[in-house]
Amino acid sequence: MVKQWFKSGSPWIWMTGGAVSISLISVIGLLAMIAWKGLSFFWPSEVVEMHLDGSVAKQTVIGEIYDREMVPKSRLEAAGYDLSGYEGENVERLLLKTGNREYVELDFRWVLSTDIKSQSTPAELAVFERSKNGNFYGYVARVLEDGKVVTEQPVKKLHELVERAVDLNEEALDLQNSEIGHINYELERLRLKEKSYQLDNELTDEKLAELNARRAELREDYKVFEKRLFELRKQAKRDQVVVRDMRGEEVILPLYQVLDVWFPNDMGFFAKAGHYLVQISKFVSDDPREANTEGGVFPAIFGTVFMVMLMAVIVTPFGVVAAIYLHEYAAKNAVTKMIRIAVINLAGVPSIVYGVFGLGFFVYMLGGSIDELFYPEAAPSPVFGTPGVIWSALTLAILTLPVVIVSTEEGLSRIPSSVRHGSLALGATQAETLWRIIVPMASPAIMTGLILAVARAAGEVAPLMLVGVVKMAPTLPLDGNFPYIHLDRKFMHLGFHIYDVGFQSPNVEAARPLVYATAFLLVTVIIALNITAIGIRNHLREKFRSLEH
Repeated sequence: MVKQWFKSGSPWIWMTGGAVSISLISVIGLLAMIAWKGLSFFWPSEVVEMHLDGSVAKQTVIGEIYDREMVPKSRLEAAGYDLSGYEGENVERLLLKTGNREYVELDFRWVLSTDIKSQSTPAELAVFERSKNGNFYGYVARVLEDGKVVTEQPVKKLHELVERAVDLNEEALDLQNSEIGHINYELERLRLKEKSYQLDNELTDEKLAELNARRAELREDYKVFEKRLFELRKQAKRDQVVVRDMRGEEVILPLYQVLDVWFPNDMGFFAKAGHYLVQISKFVSDDPREANTEGGVFPAIFGTVFMVMLMAVIVTPFGVVAAIYLHEYAAKNAVTKMIRIAVINLAGVPSIVYGVFGLGFFVYMLGGSIDELFYPEAAPSPVFGTPGVIWSALTLAILTLPVVIVSTEEGLSRIPSSVRHGSLALGATQAETLWRIIVPMASPAIMTGLILAVARAAGEVAPLMLVGVVKMAPTLPLDGNFPYIHLDRKFMHLGFHIYDVGFQSPNVEAARPLVYATAFLLVTVIIALNITAIGIRNHLREKFRSLEH
């Protein structure tokens, strides 16, 4: 009976189904773990006030509980802790985020449960999110509006003043990045233009006068915007808040450094949920700060999507043309077989090798040659002869090229020869047959190759470290300055951001949740790109289904 059951093939069906189920559960479980550890970071945790005494000096500590663990008593005693009055084998210790970085040695510290004499969560405890030095915890003592103490509803007024300071800072930043940044960009272009005239011996008095007149106009505009910028910064620095910290001392916090303030112990569920959504939106839309351990990851999201789309635009035509040549035009001989073997073997080359190739060929050779031919006035500063987003896209295009070629060839091989012969018999040329019949029918396979290429390129980090990605990019590759798309600029990438935060951060404990949050965001971006490509593929499959019959 068992023998017949095996011969029927049912066990293999169950084994296959079980393997697929286990794989799906593993993937979903991994994503759920990453999402939980990353997204839970943005939930407003309770802020505790602990009074410590025992193995440490008598003191008060205020902060958020980040982690708990049980530690053997013997290990703590070996480290010098006095636990003679404790009878248990293990001691619980808590990891506290105490913030107030400029007044304490570390903004994370371990506290033994045996040292906690009392613990409470007062509703008056406030959390100040700052642009520098991380969070600040304490009690609001006074709110100062233009030097005067606010007496009526100080907490409500504090929120209004923080919002006012944030708006003024954002307006100042927009002014600095747009109008002032545009003037600086134009001044640099004029400098390069003058140098180009000098190199070509074409710098006449008329041209020099024209350049100087344009510079004078730009400098006059610069003075106007600069005055406005200083005025905005002065207005933002008008107000302060006095906070009593865990040392019992009063500290003056200028509100122009405060991004947000909340009282987590006094918030209900819906208030916390609203704050949670706001914090996630900030993480997605803001720029990073504090060595990437604070703020958002918008430049990394933009850089990842922009580079992947640029790579897709480059790799698709090259991969499709190569596949069409190998399948439709190339003779079936030993040379063609060797080319196919070489293409397949390219898929197994370590990605860092592609990075070295991109650095040597694209950046130094091709980029350096472009600078010598078209940008001599920029010397010795390179324009294209330095790592940038275009070289990253080209490097990853070569890395993913075998995937597109193999997938396109598979799609071409599935099209019956009778379709080609029928088109040729009706008078169409081979090129017309390919363009109007074969390529549309193979387009779903082409999109499949593109999906696989996008999935791999979006997660690659090693080659990008050599050809364009950086820890912090001052500007995006896309802005309002002509030619608007700047392919020579360096960019940020989610994969490299994960590496940088996880392994290069000076504050490991603060960076740990951001690693999970950024990893989940990277997976989300890849899934979104793939779903978009799958949707296009399905649309093409339905559109050209009639050609198969």
